[in-house]
Amino acid sequence: PILLLVIWGIATIIWKIISLSYAKINLKDFLDKLEPLLKEKKYDEAIKLCESTKGPVASILHAGLLKVDKGVEAVEKALENAGVIEMAFLEKGFIPLSTTINLAPMFGFFGTIVGMIRAFSDIAAAGEVEPTIVATGIQIALITTAAGLAVAIPMQFFNNMFLGMVDGLVMDMQRGSEKLVETLVENK
Repeated sequence: PILLLVIWGIATIIWKIISLSYAKINLKDFLDKLEPLLKEKKYDEAIKLCESTKGPVASILHAGLLKVDKGVEAVEKALENAGVIEMAFLEKGFIPLSTTINLAPMFGFFGTIVGMIRAFSDIAAAGEVEPTIVATGIQIALITTAAGLAVAIPMQFFNNMFLGMVDGLVMDMQRGSEKLVETLVENK
């Protein structure tokens, strides 16, 4: 079971690395290109810029720009709705990682119990306590515990790293949305 968790966790980590690296853009460069188009009211060109730019920031601003002819309130509502959708996408993958982080040590501790049961069973069968009699059971106990922790610790590291990356993307989405609304209000 721990091996299956490792495979599942590694697959999730690889997928998450790819998806989050795709989602990250240089916000300053993107806004430096977008802002002049907004100030000149070249909304079609701004929409095309957003379409050609990868990631959630561009997707959210694209949704807002599609509603620019309906007023700032419609833009804000579109930004909010698109933000919810993008957040759901960014949060995908955290449940498999959390499951792996929680289950790996539990399976390890389960192996510990099985190993200790075997050790005591061997003692009962032999009728006396000798290190060689209990060594196999204790070895099973320690190996499974170590395996569970060896899986959970790196998974926790990657989970925390991904949470930090998502937080950065959320801040970029908020800054981009604020800049779009601010520029539209200034250029009414």
